This record gives sequence, C-alpha cells and structure tokens, in this order.
Amino acid sequence: MSVRTERVAELIQQEVAKILQREYADRLQPMVTITDARMTPDLSIAYLYASVLGDEKEQREATFRHLEALAPEVRERLASEVRHQLRVVPELKFFLDETHQRVERLNTLFDRIQEERERRGEATEEQAEEPSGEESR
Repeated sequence: MSVRTERVAELIQQEVAKILQREYADRLQPMVTITDARMTPDLSIAYLYASVLGDEKEQREATFRHLEALAPEVRERLASEVRHQLRVVPELKFFLDETHQRVERLNTLFDRIQEERERRGEATEEQAEEPSGEESR
C-alpha cells in the first residue's frame, strides 16, 4: 500500500470505530471493534475487519450480519465526518476478524498440553522413586 492508502485506511478505521461506538453501540450487542482497515489502490473500497466479542459463535455471527446490513448507513455517517478530507467516500465491506477467539482457543490448548506434561512428569517421577520388584530380591 502507498502512504496515501495507508493514511486513508487509518482515517476510515478510526472514524468508523467512532461512529459504531457513538451511534450503534446499543444496536450492535455484543461489542464490535474495528481491528484493521485496508483500501483498494483507487480508494474506492475500504475493507474493514471487525472483531465481535462474545462467547457464543452464533451470537457473534448474528451481530456481524447486522453490522453488514448497517454498512450503507454507516457509510452515510462516515461521509459527513470525512467530507473535507476525502473527495469520494469509499464503499465499506466488513470482514469478521476472529483472531481473539483463535488466540483463546490456542491458549486453552497450550494450557491442556502443559497440564498433560506436568501429569506425565509427576507419573514419571513416582515410577522412578518406587523400587522395582527385582531390586528388592
């Protein structure tokens, strides 16, 4: 990306995040966070990555679908916020960012691995401490 597209992406990310927080927080439950933005080279489309917090996958997906449905309305609000900075307001396309959920799943797996290693280590130590039947004869 060029410096210009990076700057526009940052601007769009910040402004959309503010708009969602300020005007749509009550309609987008659980909470939605814009984690990243990318622009096409001609600045006509903004790809926005949204993280939806929540424990249930169905609930996160429903909230994300609602966000997608709100895209035209959010774009209108964005136009009023950036009208002096951009000639054309880009089309907004949202993508679900599940990085947070993947990290939690990996952390759970790593915790299980660590617990299993500790259990195996304890079992190995106990076996090493027990005298074998042949040695006592």
